[in-house]
Amino acid sequence: MGDARPFLSVIVTSYSEDRLPDLFDLLASVKDQTYPHIEMLFVAERTPELSERIREYAERLEMHNVTTLFNDGEPGLSAGRNVAIPRAKGEIIAFLDDDVVAFPDWAEAMVRTFAETDAIGLTGPALPLWEDPSMAWFPKELYWIISCTAWSGLGQLREVRNAWGMNMAFRREAFSIAGLFHNATGYHVGPFAEDNEFSLRIRSETGKRILYVPDAKVWHRVHRYRLTWSFVRERAYWIGRSRRNLSRVYAAGNSGGDLLSPERDLLGRIITRRIPRDLAGLLRTPSLAWRRLSITFWALAFVALGYYSHILPGRNRVVALRGSKRGETSGA
Repeated sequence: MGDARPFLSVIVTSYSEDRLPDLFDLLASVKDQTYPHIEMLFVAERTPELSERIREYAERLEMHNVTTLFNDGEPGLSAGRNVAIPRAKGEIIAFLDDDVVAFPDWAEAMVRTFAETDAIGLTGPALPLWEDPSMAWFPKELYWIISCTAWSGLGQLREVRNAWGMNMAFRREAFSIAGLFHNATGYHVGPFAEDNEFSLRIRSETGKRILYVPDAKVWHRVHRYRLTWSFVRERAYWIGRSRRNLSRVYAAGNSGGDLLSPERDLLGRIITRRIPRDLAGLLRTPSLAWRRLSITFWALAFVALGYYSHILPGRNRVVALRGSKRGETSGA
């Protein structure tokens, strides 16, 4: 009697050969998954050599479940994912960033949760894999800046507003019903993040939940540049701006709830816990406490500037995405 468990497709995109060491670690973690029914589709752009290097490394690892593709059309994370989705064979289609390392039971946790629930999408923790251990001073409440999730404190299966793009999976039917990713969304290229927009569209179109799965864990590599003042400033500003745009476009379809309640809860924890803790720490470990306080106020200041950037001339337009499907977008 054959194994009737569903097939899982894992899609990864990348554009730079500088990421090859990270990608090699990712491939090895996919190879070591405890779940056997899995394939990986890797999409390269900008340089075909990147796709070839991944193919060669997969052969060296004796991974026969890796398909390499090249995106020679419109560039971008969403466009790359859209290249792979029609070629995926799985009933479940998952996405990992090119700088993560999946825990060995990551796929098992994803598949098991889909089998036990009616969720249309799942997401899981992304724990920081520091380039240097000395970087671990960074406040957990600011992990969203470095695309990690430990700040959330979510320790059990629960419904969430959106999946997190570095570690997420959807039933295949989600793409048949609501279409592909919009390439006019994403960090630096749109009014809000593609994982936020896609998740809210999927929930609206299917009426089904997205769940957080605490056992579906990945390590997310944090390079040193992500803790620089300039990176924090840029990231915080964009996130503030994107959250306001997201609430303007999707608040009406949020069943009357507060679309930004996760951000408001986090702000409350920063004000009532993080800041008082670090103020008290000025007496015990003044250098560390001051560093944490400084980066916290820096990040909050630029989130606020981004959120209220619409009052500046020429900053109040939002790409009209609601109502369009199949990855089509309307102009900014």
